[in-house]
Amino acid sequence: MSRIGKKPVEIPAKVKVAVSGSHVAVEGPKGKLAWDVPAPITVAVADNKVNVQNPDGETRQSKSLHGLSRSLIANMISGVSEGYSKRLQIQGIGFKAAVKGQKLELELGFSHTIFYDIPPQIKVTVAENVNLTIEGPDKQVVGQVAAEIRSYHPPEPYKGKGVRYLEEQVRRKEGKTVAGGSGGGGGK
Repeated sequence: MSRIGKKPVEIPAKVKVAVSGSHVAVEGPKGKLAWDVPAPITVAVADNKVNVQNPDGETRQSKSLHGLSRSLIANMISGVSEGYSKRLQIQGIGFKAAVKGQKLELELGFSHTIFYDIPPQIKVTVAENVNLTIEGPDKQVVGQVAAEIRSYHPPEPYKGKGVRYLEEQVRRKEGKTVAGGSGGGGGK
């Protein structure tokens, strides 16, 4: 048995959890999420708690699926009740972002503007043209959207220009230095 999988998941007051067979649906103030539980794992709701059982508790794979299933259901419940967010920061002269409808327009120093389609349950807000906040109920989708936006222009190590996570520390490198002294050698 997985130690994480054994712990029941508390259901907050405004959240509804419905289990039908291997399908788990969670609904709350921030949205709806659904997930199909892998084969050997079973889920039951009792006393305002979600219990995840592993009837085939011997194999290594079923043990890992037990803990994974419990963690994913806990993430779904906290996502629909509180939500998840990631914050990005754009650094560079002329670099900026703007939200227009369900598209994010990014100007990141290229000759063209990058248009990113925002997924349906995700909300992107831009402050001061350079600070992005990505919010949504699904932890995986929020992280995926943030990673895709960052991948258009990751921070480079010499000047630090690019898209970075808000608290990310970029390791800076020194540029080439001009050789001093008499020149490039050559002798006679």
